[in-house]
Amino acid sequence: MTATTDQDAALRIASGRKPFVEPLRLGERLKEIRLANQWTLEDVSQRTGLARSTLSKIENDQISPTFTAVQKLIGGLGIDLPQLLSPPRAQTRTMGRRDLTRRGHGQQHPTPTYEHELLSCELAQKRMIPFKTIVRARSFDEFSEWVRHDGEEFLMVLDGEILLYTEFYEPLQLVQGDSIYFDSDMGHALVSLSEEDAVVLSVCTRGENSP
Repeated sequence: MTATTDQDAALRIASGRKPFVEPLRLGERLKEIRLANQWTLEDVSQRTGLARSTLSKIENDQISPTFTAVQKLIGGLGIDLPQLLSPPRAQTRTMGRRDLTRRGHGQQHPTPTYEHELLSCELAQKRMIPFKTIVRARSFDEFSEWVRHDGEEFLMVLDGEILLYTEFYEPLQLVQGDSIYFDSDMGHALVSLSEEDAVVLSVCTRGENSP
């Protein structure tokens, strides 16, 4: 069996879905603005000079508004073009989600230099990936290459002391309680400086280029 590398583990931990470009939903956005202000179609009609039937068809995506209609909407509703063209707010369908991970019951991802424990691994469609890492490495020479993955990362030292190597900066010493936030597509590596293996908590965001 091929040994798991730090790069492989990092990519698995930070993996996510590649976002897609949503189509413009002007009708839905117009309805959202109208309901947020507690306006009826008649209210909007009086404010903009557009017929109620026209407004209804725009909201239901039966017709696309003309440039003149868009101008009337902006002027009559007292909004600017970016407000009208911004995507509607996502409807939250799940409230109060939670995923408990008992001590030592995370998903293990051991490598020659790190021992990752992936947390909250039962919760799907997460925006953040939390994991705890025991830093086994004692020298930067133990890494065959930089660890890098899409997204951003927050790191806090829970126990011990580490030296954080990053691609564009001098090595940085961090002790228990210290934290740092960095772009994780920048090459990085952790080395324990304390007698015992250091333990860190990391939270990664899902990167735009993740598979």
